[in-house]
Amino acid sequence: MNLKKFLNEEQDPKAVEKLLERINDLITSQEFVEYIAVQKKPAINFSPDCIALTNRRIIFCRPKNFGLSMDFQDYNWVDVADCHIKEGILGATFTMKTVSNYINMMDYLPKAQARKLYQFAQEIEEKMRGVRREKDLEVRRASAGGVTVNNATPIIAQPVHTPQSATQLIEAEDPFAVLQKLKGLMDSGIISVEEFESKKNEILSRV
Repeated sequence: MNLKKFLNEEQDPKAVEKLLERINDLITSQEFVEYIAVQKKPAINFSPDCIALTNRRIIFCRPKNFGLSMDFQDYNWVDVADCHIKEGILGATFTMKTVSNYINMMDYLPKAQARKLYQFAQEIEEKMRGVRREKDLEVRRASAGGVTVNNATPIIAQPVHTPQSATQLIEAEDPFAVLQKLKGLMDSGIISVEEFESKKNEILSRV
């Protein structure tokens, strides 16, 4: 990777070089580093913490054992709900919150670097909100049992109601209204002509 690409806002060259050496083992074939921000505490810090942004995730990098090892915490962009910065006298704090409300942060970042982190994160967040909306719609459609045709409104299967018996119809409704319903059932092929005639005679005998 081109080291100079990541030194535009006065990042510590040694910290960036160490991070790039380690991060090369983490990134996938279609993944690339977009930006690196390096912590700058008031006291001397030979192994500062860093944040690396790739096209796929945010990676918090915290050196351990005097820089001999590195603790990585990474979050896919699709799982990131919000990023923001808070500027103070001695630098800025970058905070990230996931969709499951997990929060990670890094303080003492140079303000120019923190602003770059925020700017890039906002651009990616906008894209990811659209992705999450699409996934949410798909889940809702699936849970509703609908069938989507050419992205049209889901067609929900309607429950099939078994027609009431003729006796129930006679007891519950006006006989002539029942006759009309029975005729509709006959016309739809649900009952036969013989059944219709039999029930019709039964109903007329009760009038």
